Amino acid sequence: MLTLMLITKHPSVARHVHACGVQRIFVDMEILGKHERQGHLNTVISDHTLNDVASVRTAVPKAELMVRLNPLHTGSDREVDGAIEAGADFLMLPMFRSADELARFSKIVNGRVGIIPLVETREAAGDIRRVVRVPGLHEVFLGLNDLHLSLGLKFMFELLANGTVDRISDVVQQAGLRFGFGGIARMGEGTLPGDLVLGEHVRLGSQSAILSRAFHKGLGEVELARSQRDDFWASVSAVRAFEHSLARRTPEQTLQDQLRLQSIVAEIVASRSQQEAA
Repeated sequence: MLTLMLITKHPSVARHVHACGVQRIFVDMEILGKHERQGHLNTVISDHTLNDVASVRTAVPKAELMVRLNPLHTGSDREVDGAIEAGADFLMLPMFRSADELARFSKIVNGRVGIIPLVETREAAGDIRRVVRVPGLHEVFLGLNDLHLSLGLKFMFELLANGTVDRISDVVQQAGLRFGFGGIARMGEGTLPGDLVLGEHVRLGSQSAILSRAFHKGLGEVELARSQRDDFWASVSAVRAFEHSLARRTPEQTLQDQLRLQSIVAEIVASRSQQEAA
């Protein structure tokens, strides 16, 4: 069963989604360099703080709590100490470029909590065989959005279609580590339908996924009406039911789903190329 994650700083939202079956709450403190990388995209740049980490920890004492910090910088020692003191179970390091950089972060953490490196740069992906040997890792997560930008691609799910995720997941799992990637939309929804993306998680042996903003429709950012919360519960239930059905696919069905995903991705990339050329 996939570990489902949702990004929020709101204690009441954290309580609700955890009750719906989201095992890991994700507080996002990353801000350094993010506007420069993603300011032109339709993405949410969080404003979460250590106070939010502590509030969410109190709200969901039995949930896994992950905190994404800033990329390694002169204040990383204080950020690491603060997040651990506030109750983080896992710390995520974004935008690192080498195993050596990740090792410096691991030295700061010093085994106090698990580390989840976010592989989202060309350099980190190229150094993955050394990355997985850094001490203290709980899981390796592949950030499709920034990685596709780093590689000069037009659509983040090209990384699924062109075999990049396959190659990285093989290395991670051969090292005996958990692996996860990207976000999923609701079943049957999304630019690339969420059911196809979930099928790739199952095919690749992925163990974690973020419920995307398209999935939770803003629930992570603000507290919404009860009807919308009920809708979220139903959508998570649909993910679990479909995940269970995917485990029963034949090899031929798995291949057909993979080919369908590759075909849709190719159409999206071609369309975007035409729009850029116009």
